[in-house]
Amino acid sequence: MSVRLIECVPNISEGRDRAKIDAIAAVVETVEGVRLLDVDPGNSTHRTVITFVGPPETIVEAAFRLIAKASELIDMSKHHGEHPRMGATDVCPFVPVAGVTMEDCKAAAHALGKRVGEELGIPGYFYEEAARQPERRNLAHCRRGEYEGLEKLSDPAWTPDFGPAEFNAHARKTGATAIGARDFLVAYNINLNSTSTRRANAVAFDLRENGRVKREGGVGGKVVNGPDGQPLRDPGMLKCVKGIGWYIEEYGIAQLSLNLTNISVTSVHTAFDAACERAIARGMRVTGSEIVGLIPKRVLMDAADHYLRKQERSLGISESEKIKVAVKSLGLDDLAPFNARKRVIEYLLEDAAGDTAPLAAMTLTGFAEETSSESPAPGGGSIAAYVGALGVSLGTMVANLSAHKRGWDDRWEAFSEVAERGMALQSRLLALVDEDTAAFDAIMAAFGMPKGNETQKAERTAAIQAATLGAMQTPLEVAELALQSMEVMADMAERGNPNSVTDAGVGALCARTAVLGAVMNVRVNAGDLKDRTTADAMLRRCDELEREAESRERTVRDRVAVVLAG
Repeated sequence: MSVRLIECVPNISEGRDRAKIDAIAAVVETVEGVRLLDVDPGNSTHRTVITFVGPPETIVEAAFRLIAKASELIDMSKHHGEHPRMGATDVCPFVPVAGVTMEDCKAAAHALGKRVGEELGIPGYFYEEAARQPERRNLAHCRRGEYEGLEKLSDPAWTPDFGPAEFNAHARKTGATAIGARDFLVAYNINLNSTSTRRANAVAFDLRENGRVKREGGVGGKVVNGPDGQPLRDPGMLKCVKGIGWYIEEYGIAQLSLNLTNISVTSVHTAFDAACERAIARGMRVTGSEIVGLIPKRVLMDAADHYLRKQERSLGISESEKIKVAVKSLGLDDLAPFNARKRVIEYLLEDAAGDTAPLAAMTLTGFAEETSSESPAPGGGSIAAYVGALGVSLGTMVANLSAHKRGWDDRWEAFSEVAERGMALQSRLLALVDEDTAAFDAIMAAFGMPKGNETQKAERTAAIQAATLGAMQTPLEVAELALQSMEVMADMAERGNPNSVTDAGVGALCARTAVLGAVMNVRVNAGDLKDRTTADAMLRRCDELEREAESRERTVRDRVAVVLAG
């Protein structure tokens, strides 16, 4: 069964009292199946972004409990902060993460709003995809006038979508809440070497889609209105970007505070580069940036690829190295250390679920010692996968060295493509190190099942057969991938940096070993599989893989010999 997850990112109007923040965030995990991923307070903004995920069945309950707790602990009549706000829980959007649609998120938003209005007596509006009126799609429209302007609740044009249509004594304490459904939004602040809010605003207006009001003769001139009497606007540079400038006292700098509402249209690195350009044009310089809350991993991967391309460097490097490139290029560590394990949603989900790779994460010494112990796993299948990963790592290294070779600048992109293929194969082969051991463990678990009656015997037999097939499929995938990896080594032996040709040769030797070793593990389990049609087909494929691996290895070795002969 596939995982179904919705992300919820409520922003509460408390960023200074850690006891209150923790008490509000803690209620989230009192709901079964919901995981709290991040709590990101801001002192100057007096606001905290809380991120949690859960299935559609329970995410609404967790959000409801959080809003209830926030309304209990936060008094909006006493709140002041840099960020626009109108309620104790100012906004509460739902975002599709896995196995769900935007319709699921809209349903969650509407269910939550109904409960918040009826059970908590808090007024509010549905925004973005959950909006029931076109103009209310825009959060800034819903929040117009902020908390201080909530007398509007009794205005028929501003009748809330849920809760009381009056700014009563209860609403004076809780404020109003905007509940929505949207795609992934990145809250992104860009740091300037200035303390001027006015100049930061000028850059923000240059960038944001809404731009600035059109004036006769420029700044300070008379506002130009359109035929409808409304001010005309000069649009900004970037689509799907909202932004303002502000001064952050705790850092002593001005920032651009941007919301990137569709990172497929305007990415983080695009916004950063545009900010650098406009800051320089206005006599300032960007010193770095910060991400508020969590981001999808692709934000950093795309940024790394962008800056590597600009430098004409190979994109075929490890994920961890790409993270470093992105962090340094965007200056994400300008104000504080940036820990990707705590800021990237995929990493947090992996860590929360315990999705680790215990063998692949070991040191070389630890893995060797674990292999040599009296435990039967890791065994030959895992070693074959690891040898295959080492082999393609060497081929990838030659591609990266070739991409960076002096005088070969016009060929960097072709070598980068080879390195990217190699990294993808390396990543999958490393994952198979643990998957092969897991396949062996599944067989042992199946043999350990009870067999006291006919039903138990039948279940045990079925489990053994399923586990046996799995223990053949995993090494067969290792063999297939290791054979594919030999294309990388052959290519690099032929046209890569000749000073590294022996590395490509050793990589081919490793790949051949991986194929032959993995094939052995398919064959050793084939005799126990009762489905002989499947078993025989897999064995025939093993024969083909073995022959092809030996042939490709000879080709690479012959090429190495030619290059060495000079």
